[in-house]
Amino acid sequence: MGSQADSAANWGLIGQEWAVAMLQQHLAQDALRHAYLFTGPTGVGRRTLALRLAQALNCPEPTAPGAGCGVCRTCRQIESMQYPDLAVVQADKEGGVLKVEQIRALRASLALTPHTGKYRVALLLRFEEANPSAANALLKTLEEAPAHAILLLTAGDSEALLPTIVSRCEILHLRPQTVAPLAQALEQRGVPAEKARLLAHLSGGCPGAALRLVEDAPALDFRTERLDDLQTLLGATRLQKFAYADKLTRERDRETYRRVLQLWSSYWRDVLVCAAGAATPLVNVDRSEEIARLAGALGVEKARQAVTNLQAGIARLDKNVNARLLAEVLLLDLPHG
Repeated sequence: MGSQADSAANWGLIGQEWAVAMLQQHLAQDALRHAYLFTGPTGVGRRTLALRLAQALNCPEPTAPGAGCGVCRTCRQIESMQYPDLAVVQADKEGGVLKVEQIRALRASLALTPHTGKYRVALLLRFEEANPSAANALLKTLEEAPAHAILLLTAGDSEALLPTIVSRCEILHLRPQTVAPLAQALEQRGVPAEKARLLAHLSGGCPGAALRLVEDAPALDFRTERLDDLQTLLGATRLQKFAYADKLTRERDRETYRRVLQLWSSYWRDVLVCAAGAATPLVNVDRSEEIARLAGALGVEKARQAVTNLQAGIARLDKNVNARLLAEVLLLDLPHG
């Protein structure tokens, strides 16, 4: 019973208690800002916190002051981002571009009185993806927003946005959780202890990322397969490495290719951490034994070079270099384990 009460009091979020408390205080004191900016890494809870605030603003049956019930039609519609008085604005895909036409349409909708709720809420996701025209259009919207409108922005970092936009928002910097409390929270949601610990590490302490992995068995299988491939490649011949480079690039799927390089980069980062004797927690904690073996065999400099090569490879891939040639170079440069 106590954990359920705590969950309700914290809007069902894992962590970010201080942010929930601040927003609840604004609601209780009728001291709402007209715009909020939630920043932090992907999966840390930016969108979830914004949606919980939207529920608290418009729920017709709140369980307590500043707390949406989460089960009424309004709360369910907001949760699925289908509520009539909630406008969701984002680029067509992650890494895409949020365009000025979207902001103009938003401005027109915000001018209307709320259809069913008390407030019209605008949720602008990943606003760092806005082009300059869209950013400038939002600035005008922020300056002229009607009293019944609340704007909620999310971004990885406030420094990626126009300072004039940032200055007009209440900023909440959300940070990842430490591993142990996140693992415990996952266990309380029914995740087996060993898996909860692994997901807490893999997610970098970001609850949203961890919860997505709970439901995404294919992503975990992909990780296992590609890290196993890496182990094989450390002792492979040049011919075998060329064959793998062909396999990696044959389908011309750069997103999968990028995911592989990111996985390998996180692995070599762990080897570097271990070789340097740093106290930083490993990401790939389920592979700690093989990581320790490689760290002892290769040392700090070779591990650092592997990380550097892979990070540079990801940057080159994003610049549309020859994918096959890049894969061959990266694989030939792998240290022998």
